[in-house]
Amino acid sequence: MQDRIRNPELRSRVMSAQQAAALIRDGMVVGMSGFTRAGEAMAVPLALAERARTDPLRITLMTGASLGHDLDKILAEAHVTARRIPFQSDPGLRRAINAGEVMFIDQHLSETVEQLRTRQLPGVDVAVIEAAAITEDGGIIPTTSIGNSASYAILAKQVIVEINTAQPLSFEGLHDVFIPIYRPNRMPIPVVAPDSRIGLPYIPIPPEKIAAIVLTEKHDSSATILPPDDDTRAIAGHLIDFFQGEVRAGRMDNRLAPLQAGIGTIANAVLHGLIDSPFHDLKMYSEVLQDSTFDLMDAGKLTYASGSSITLSAAKNAQVMPHFDRYKSRLILRPQEISNHPEVVRRLGLIAINTALEFDIYGNVNSTHIMGTQMMNGIGGSGDFARNALISVFVTKSIAKGGAISSVVPMVSHVDHTEHDVDVLVTEQGLADLRGLAPRERARAIIAHCAHPDWRAPLADYFDRALALGGHTPHLLEEALSWHVRLRKTGRM
Repeated sequence: MQDRIRNPELRSRVMSAQQAAALIRDGMVVGMSGFTRAGEAMAVPLALAERARTDPLRITLMTGASLGHDLDKILAEAHVTARRIPFQSDPGLRRAINAGEVMFIDQHLSETVEQLRTRQLPGVDVAVIEAAAITEDGGIIPTTSIGNSASYAILAKQVIVEINTAQPLSFEGLHDVFIPIYRPNRMPIPVVAPDSRIGLPYIPIPPEKIAAIVLTEKHDSSATILPPDDDTRAIAGHLIDFFQGEVRAGRMDNRLAPLQAGIGTIANAVLHGLIDSPFHDLKMYSEVLQDSTFDLMDAGKLTYASGSSITLSAAKNAQVMPHFDRYKSRLILRPQEISNHPEVVRRLGLIAINTALEFDIYGNVNSTHIMGTQMMNGIGGSGDFARNALISVFVTKSIAKGGAISSVVPMVSHVDHTEHDVDVLVTEQGLADLRGLAPRERARAIIAHCAHPDWRAPLADYFDRALALGGHTPHLLEEALSWHVRLRKTGRM
């Protein structure tokens, strides 16, 4: 207790999860820690859902990103979540969102706390934050993520801290908490390299704001990361060839530019492919540090990684966490508004690698909506990076559902990233470098290099007939979404 709660006065505020959850009332805005199934508070949300069975309440739930331990599902099924911001990945919550039962606000991950500061969103009533410890001055030492936790704790009227004794005290010193000055007097964010430290190793709040402390002992949910397969290895191979071309052209050297990669199996596999590449002394400035981050470190390829959370598979977690001190000096976790901040992304000149659901022949990317209407997870941080990166890359497999669906389509059914923010597209078929190409040139490159052979002829036919009608970006408006309509009717594009 003394090591975990170092302010003696705060020890009297230890209580049960049920007692702490009673501080949350109907209609409140609740900010919870958690970013990609890492570092979320666990006991209080469960107590809240249990309470809702006999004492119904509805809240606006804000997080950093997705929650683990099925918390989003449990809260949605208990009808606690009325409004959800800014990202999720739970199938149960997804069903409630697509049914219109939960109002989901899909935001760029760097923007949520900015809108809170400027009162464009309702203020946070209660923050529920997981911590490894509380300092003598009331500072909160986070665990495996920061996300939006720092700003939620600072802006909230009351703070509930979950001390998770399953997380090691060695996390202290891992974090770098920097909060920008309010506009219009904001100074530049002084991150000039991935290893820049500019803030505090804890979240600074007055001790009197901590209304409750709950003791827990639970590990993070494991990330579901599939091993590389032939397709993801091919995608990695195309990217490595592209990077070697950039080196030959003198636009970078074998250290490349700092890397960012989105969450998920494909992005993780692509980074894993760098282990057998000629590149070395790599650095990462990303939002999520996945298995591949530690694989690259173990291989001697990656020297430093900056992110907002650490999200690992069960096997990798078992390898890394018992030996965390081996990695700690080469890691830093930041608030997501800093890890994803456009100013910093532009300054550092990142290579951003994110995943698409589908993209069209002109380079517009859909990363959130299936068939244009059904929310999958959310835009996450991909937009923060894509628009501001040195090179913005989107990757996906060329087909889905056994070939019934082409990931390359005449027109995307929903646009998250316009053609103006996309530099390179990659599938297992090949890579299309879109830099410096006009729309008609982009279409030819994407069809030739990224589309699956089974779908190249239909795409080329669509494009040729659209060309006959003319225009800077030729389209057959009567047919542009006909592939999606046919999929809905027949199960095949």
